[in-house]
Parts: sequence; structure tokens; C-alpha cells
Amino acid sequence: MKLIAEKRSKTDKYDVLRFVRNNGSCTDTVMPRQGILPHDLLHYVVESALPLRHGFLSLLARGADAQFVMEAVHDAANKDVATEAVQAEAIVEGLQAQLWSGTFDEEAFLAGAASACTARDKQPFDFSKVGIDIKAALYDRALSLNEKWNTAPYFSTLSLEFSPQLV
Repeated sequence: MKLIAEKRSKTDKYDVLRFVRNNGSCTDTVMPRQGILPHDLLHYVVESALPLRHGFLSLLARGADAQFVMEAVHDAANKDVATEAVQAEAIVEGLQAQLWSGTFDEEAFLAGAASACTARDKQPFDFSKVGIDIKAALYDRALSLNEKWNTAPYFSTLSLEFSPQLV
């Protein structure tokens, strides 16, 4: 699936992220400007680095509508949301907090992601099973993508390729 981030004008408060599936169908969402890498681009960083078959982007790649998935995953009362969708969201939120702080604290990141899952009655993601350097795979990649996004001129696009994990 191709992700096409469209940077609007300097005065716009939102940019747009379009998801073009391999079959040509698409869905999109707005991305509020927040001073760090937009939330939905953080999903790209997280879900392209971790084996999450049912994260936000994988669900979109399989045909779900962006707005539907966003509402379902962010609804804390929705106990039917797949564990991996909640884990992906929690990891993205934890990574956002690290970007806001301006430095990476692995212990705080893991605690934040775990508590967000626990609050939704879901098992936290087990990073010990994937054997990655969390800072390099997530934080450093987020910083790199943030640099690309921040230096992209207004009225331009940034394209990324996402391959969902196999079911």
C-alpha cells in the first residue's frame, strides 16, 4: 500500500494522508499539525518495524475505511478491537510522548505503551520477542521521517510504501 502525505499551505492546520491500496482503491484522513511527526505517519514507523498483522495500516491495506478504523481503535469502550490494533496504537502514543520530550527514555516508553494497553484490557506488546533495538527501530526512524516531513515544501507530497504483515 502506498501512503501519500500531502503537505498543504503554510496556514493550513491540517495536512492529508491518502492510503492507496494495491488494488487501486483508497481512503484518506487529515493529519493535524502538532509540531512533531503526525500521528498517522508514526503508525508507518511502528507498523513497518514490528510484526503487527492487525495494526491500523494493515487494516487499511486490507480494505477498511480510515475513519472507521480510527474511531474503533480509539474507542476505549470497544472491547472487540483486536489486541494488535490496540498495541499498535499504544506504541504510537508512547512514541509520540518520546518525541514531545525531545529525548528517548526506553523505560518510560515501554511503561507508557504497556499502560495504554492495560487500560484497554489488552496484553501489552512483548518487545523481547522481536529482538530489535527499540530506539533505532522506532525513535531514530521517527526522527528521520520527521526531518523529511519538516523539510518537504508546502504543496508537496511524501510517498511511502507499506507492506502489511502476512496474516
